[in-house]
Amino acid sequence: MIVEQMTADDWGAVSSIYAQGIAAGNATFETKVPSWETWNASHVPVPRLVARDDSGILGWAALSRVSARAVYAGVGEVSIYVADGVRGKGVGTALMKELVAQSEAEGFWTLQASVFPENEASVRLHERHGFRVVGRRERIAQQNGRWRDTVLLERRVR
Repeated sequence: MIVEQMTADDWGAVSSIYAQGIAAGNATFETKVPSWETWNASHVPVPRLVARDDSGILGWAALSRVSARAVYAGVGEVSIYVADGVRGKGVGTALMKELVAQSEAEGFWTLQASVFPENEASVRLHERHGFRVVGRRERIAQQNGRWRDTVLLERRVR
C-alpha cells in the first residue's frame, strides 16, 4: 500500500468510499456525495491523500478550513474514510500518519475532528495519532429525524 496525493482522476473511487460512509450512518451528517466541483472547493489543496494498492484506492483523507478568518488559517477539519472491505487493516493509520505530517509541513497548528461517538474505531484512530477529546456536542444536529451527538477531538502541533 502507498499513500499519495489525490487527483481529480481519483474522484470516482474516492466518492464511492465516501458513499459507503454515508450509507453506514456513522461517518457524516451528509446525505449524498457532493460533486467533484463542490468537494474540491471545500477542501484545501494539500494534504489530499489516497491510500492505494494493486486493487485500487482503499481510503482517502483531506482537510477543510474551519473558518475563512485569518486567525484560524492553521486550523483544519479532518475527513478520513476507509473502504468497507479493508477497515482494520492499517489503511486509516497510514492515511492519518501522512495527513498529520503534511498538515504540519503546510503550517497547520491544530487539526480537529467531529466524530459520532458510535464510530468508536474513528475515535480510537484519532487518539492513537495524538488527538484528544475536548468535548461532546450533545444534540448538535438531526440526522434522519433523530438528534445526534458528536465527539470533538483536537490535535495540536507539539
